[in-house]
Formats: sequence, structure tokens, C-alpha cells
Amino acid sequence: MPIATVNPANGETIKRFDALGPEETERRLAAADAAFRQYRTTGFAERARLLERAAGLLDDDREDIARTMTTEMGKPLAAARAEAAKCAKAMRWYAAHAEELLADELPPETDVRDAGAVRARVHYRPLGVILAVMPWNFPLWQVMRFAAPALMAGNVGLLKHASNVPQTALYLEDLFRRADYPQGCFQTLLVGSGAVEAVLRDGRVAAATLTGSEPAGRAVAAVAGDEVKKTVLELGGSDPYIVMPSADIARAIRTAVTARVQNNGQSCIAAKRFIVHADVYDTFAERFTALMAGLTVGDPMDETTDVGPLATERGRADLEELVDDAVRQGATVLCGGRRPEEQPRGWFYEPTVLADVTPGMRIHREEAFGPVATLYRADSIDDAVGIANDTPFGLSSNVWTRDEDEQHRFVRDMEAGGVFFNGMTASHPALPFGGVKRSGYGRELSGHGIREFCNATTVWYGAEPGGGA
Repeated sequence: MPIATVNPANGETIKRFDALGPEETERRLAAADAAFRQYRTTGFAERARLLERAAGLLDDDREDIARTMTTEMGKPLAAARAEAAKCAKAMRWYAAHAEELLADELPPETDVRDAGAVRARVHYRPLGVILAVMPWNFPLWQVMRFAAPALMAGNVGLLKHASNVPQTALYLEDLFRRADYPQGCFQTLLVGSGAVEAVLRDGRVAAATLTGSEPAGRAVAAVAGDEVKKTVLELGGSDPYIVMPSADIARAIRTAVTARVQNNGQSCIAAKRFIVHADVYDTFAERFTALMAGLTVGDPMDETTDVGPLATERGRADLEELVDDAVRQGATVLCGGRRPEEQPRGWFYEPTVLADVTPGMRIHREEAFGPVATLYRADSIDDAVGIANDTPFGLSSNVWTRDEDEQHRFVRDMEAGGVFFNGMTASHPALPFGGVKRSGYGRELSGHGIREFCNATTVWYGAEPGGGA
């Protein structure tokens, strides 16, 4: 993929960028290494001051950066504004809480004495230069949920962003520069995916975080493993959305639409597989399909648009292949299933609902990254759990039930990094985010996220001669 801004609403190339050459990449690696040696010694108050300043600048820039994101990857403008606001919120949250989250841990005195010490503690230290390989679907938020905690922990960042959002990537570097971060603390590497391995193998890079596809995660993890470097991976998802008879069906249906088409359906944590108990299946299917069919597809800059284009032409083709495969094998198209005739330009696809999906269809196993929902009928809670877990992914899950016994059962048995009851999955800086199985490993956000790229250092004090500590 060339490094370029291509408007997915009309397919027009707006601006191309040259990839960094080896000399410039080396200069940036050296700058990051030098920055870490100085920045790691700053205190939490100074780090918080800088991050708060960056958050204020982002607030000021919200409209402009929202339009840039919408132009580059097609999300509705209102969603882009909300994404920018969410980033500023997370920055302020980490500025306020990082010192507490990384405070020294003191083991019980009895354990300290048993370890032969007079004092002991666990102290968190930053690792160094962190390489972030980030996707285009939430081009600001995906980066900030790494950058805010990493910078507050005393690390520095190198961003290799998706090649179709170069202007957003450059904006992020400029944002931290304008916030007066020391030179080299956060830099964007405009390079292709082929350059990632050399950067990750560089001895000045301590660790990596990646959000993206399973193949990309495998590639980065393989290199990092060979170099014995820490990684955090947030990969694909095919999240279940389970509706049981005790649910508020009207709310469950309304929320289901938002959960499926958020970000034009291009979200790892978007609900994708709708597993509905037989007692309420017909009602859910009829109303859900009607709402999906009624969504407005069009120009993402238009405030009345519900669903914009897919971000790339290849992405739309991949989605079409999944739908076509399902239909050939007997799936029923309840609505959508095609390119909208009224949008001949750009990479649009109609909101789609498929019923009668079976395990042999590709869409049952693969992630549908676009506004396509699959419906399943479950005869019991056992059936619902079985369908939900019949996937290689395990990012998050949504369950609609007001029955406490059922809730306990889902918490115990769902193979996912999150279980959201009577609402849709969403990320928040105070809650850990990540998955299991092929959705990756490690956690972002919360205290878990900020400690991922820290060295938990055991500090042990023995008795000095004369009995002093």
C-alpha cells in the first residue's frame, strides 16, 4: 500500500508521501534513544504537565483533526469528533492517575522478613523506546491508548501508522512537539510494513505494541520473540452479542444496530455475531433488520450520514467475498448484501443482515470488517455459550440478560477479554482492554496497560552491620 491519503468516499488520491529512507530512520532511532535517557528521569508532575498540555491542544484541534480522519478513512464526522474528545479524556486520566498506578508496592512485613530483608518493595521503571504499529480504523484513539500511558511511565514512542492515514500520523508527532515534549519523545515513522522488522530488531527498541490483523500480529510477534522483546498484541475480533428472553428487547435491538455499524462496522470490538434465544429470535430479527435497512449510507462529512464508506477498496472486496461465500452456501440475506446503487463512487457497502449462517461458511470463522451482521438462533443458554465461543477470536462479548444466574454463567464461561451486560462493548481508560485466543495478548489501558511496558524491579534491603537497614 502506498503512503497516501485516498478519500474512500470517492476514491480520489489527495496527497502522497515518500517513505523515510534508511538514513532518516536511523536519525529518528538515535533521537528516540537519546530522548529516553533524559526523559526517563523526569518526575510524574512534569510528565503530567506535558500530557495535560497536549490534551488541551487536541481539544483546540478537534474539528480539524476530525476532518482529517474522516477524509483519510471515512468514519462519520461526528464519530471522528468523538474520537478526538475521547483521546483528550484518556490523556487527562493518565496524567491524573499514573503516579498512583505506578506507586511502589510494599509486600507484607511478614513476607519481607521471611525473604531475609528488613525492607523490600517493587518499583516500576520504564523500558525505553516502544515501537507502536497501529491501524487505520481509529487512527487517533488506537495510538493514544498506547502513547498516553507509555509517556506517563517514562517511555518514549516510535509510531509506524497505517499507510492510508499518513496525515493523522504526522499530526500526532506534531501534537506532542507543540506540547513541548523533549525532542525525540514521540516520532512518526512514515515507512512501509516491510521496514518494521529492521526497526524492531534494532537494539535501541525495547518493546513493541501492535493493533491490527492476525497476520500482522504473527509477523511482529515472531520477530520480537526472536529478539526476546516484550510485545502487546490486540488483533481481530468476532464479538458475540447474545440476547436472552429476560432482556429489555427494545433496548437490545437499538443498541445492536449501533454496536454493529459503529465506525462503519470497522471495529475489532464491534458486535458481529448476534446470537438470539429462540423465544425472542423472530422479534429481534424483524426489528433489527428494519433498523439496519433504514440507516443512511453516504458522505461521511454529511452530519446526517449513519454509515460512511469502508476505508479501503480491498477491505470492501474482502467483505463482499465473505458475504458471497455465505450466500452460495445457503445464508439468507435479510437486508443489504450489495454496493448501494446511489453511491457509485467510493467504497460503500450496504448495512447487511445474514441469517441461516452455518459453521462451514467463512463468515462464521473470519472477521467481517464492515457493516455486516450474522444472526444465530440459540435454543438454550448452553447453545448460546457454545455458539459464542465457536470462534478463533476472543476480544470482547455483549450479553443481554437481567437474570443474575445467567450473568454468573456468562462471566464464568465466555472466552473473551470482556463481558459487557445490557450494553455494548466500549473501551475506557480505567478498564483493561485486550483479548484471548487469536485476538492477542497483553492489555491496554488502566493500570494493567501502563505497567505492560515497565520493568517491575524488586528492591531488597538486607540488614547492615550493626543492625541498621
